[in-house]
Amino acid sequence: MTAPADLAWFTDSRLGMFVHWGLYSLAARHEWVKSRERMSDADYEPYRTRFDPDRFDPRAWARTAREAGAGYVVLTAKHHDGFCLWDSDLTDYTTMSTPFGRDAVAEFVEACRAVGLRVGLYYSLIDWHHASFPVDGTHPQRDDEHFRAAAAGRDVRYYQPYLHGQVRELLTRYGRIDYLFFDFSYTRHPDYWGGKGAEDWDAENLLALVRELQPGIIVNDRLGIPGDIVTPEQYQPLEPMTRDGEPVPWEACQTLNGSWGYDRDNHEFKTPEALVRLLVDGVSKNGNLLLNIGPDGRGRLGADAERIFGGIGDWMADHARAIRGAGPAPFMPPTDVRYTLRDDRLYAHLFAWPFRHLHLPGLAGRVRYAQLMSDASELVPLHVDPDRVAQNTLMGGLPDGTLTLQLPLQRPDTAVPVVELFLTDDAIA
Repeated sequence: MTAPADLAWFTDSRLGMFVHWGLYSLAARHEWVKSRERMSDADYEPYRTRFDPDRFDPRAWARTAREAGAGYVVLTAKHHDGFCLWDSDLTDYTTMSTPFGRDAVAEFVEACRAVGLRVGLYYSLIDWHHASFPVDGTHPQRDDEHFRAAAAGRDVRYYQPYLHGQVRELLTRYGRIDYLFFDFSYTRHPDYWGGKGAEDWDAENLLALVRELQPGIIVNDRLGIPGDIVTPEQYQPLEPMTRDGEPVPWEACQTLNGSWGYDRDNHEFKTPEALVRLLVDGVSKNGNLLLNIGPDGRGRLGADAERIFGGIGDWMADHARAIRGAGPAPFMPPTDVRYTLRDDRLYAHLFAWPFRHLHLPGLAGRVRYAQLMSDASELVPLHVDPDRVAQNTLMGGLPDGTLTLQLPLQRPDTAVPVVELFLTDDAIA
């Protein structure tokens, strides 16, 4: 038996940073550029020979994550192009064969630990560079008839030892790894023929190896067999995620601008406010947000990414306790409000600022004190007789059990205003 996944730190963190970085960062046209543009290995080779990120500073990445309120960071140790950011014994297609010449994974792990962040590594099950990886609907040379004919005899079983061996390297060389993000199985994907899944990865044995090498590690759901968490990507679930009808921890994977890797000409960036709303909405449904960043070819995060993560950090500085260690609440919120609960405190996140009054159904008699989180100013309850008839300036009675709080006219200058409610001892009994 191996130790079960340590999910306590994960559900406490709620926010993580995803880092997509590799040879594709030099192309600056999306991390799937090799596949999208049907590049051969020779076409792609100039990126390896010119990979020399002189501004690479994983300590700056870690500081940005920490200051934004994130609890963990996940780095793409190997993406679909097969290029490895560490000194692998199983291939020379690594950072060590570039002008950079350093083990980026080692430096990343050290930087995260230095500021108290949990360490996650991403590993692509797909490998467009490996000589035994069969050509399929994702492969860059899928439309090259001569290449496909030459590769017709490839057998994924000869790729499995390489796959398992590299995972062993990542889980034995850098101390404790908290989270392993596999990507991805696609046996039924409508866009890719020749898809691959659990049998192709020898997933059961691979997962057993992971559990043996790193007891307590969290593994996602993309091996084609159940993992510890589920990972909806580029959409926001309407309700808490389940597996076989039972609640399951989940993590929404989101980009800043629709691209995971550095994409120079894509400026469709989400606002900090929109991303804070995604974070809040996820926590209210018992989920995490893994928010991606794509450093450029020199290793820098870029001004837009710094600005956005800085904006999230500004909000988290005042509201972290409504997120970190918080989860869903057993109360029904009004429209445009999301609830999170942490111990005896209920947090009402206001996606729209009401005029003068906030009406909270079912909370009358359950709240000892209420305040705005932005400045800890008290919000005074308004006691209205449920039977009172509205007349002129008199508010009519509200449904029995409604808690009404008097709000200032001016909305607090923050991405999402939050009301902190101190519950009575029997409020959630």
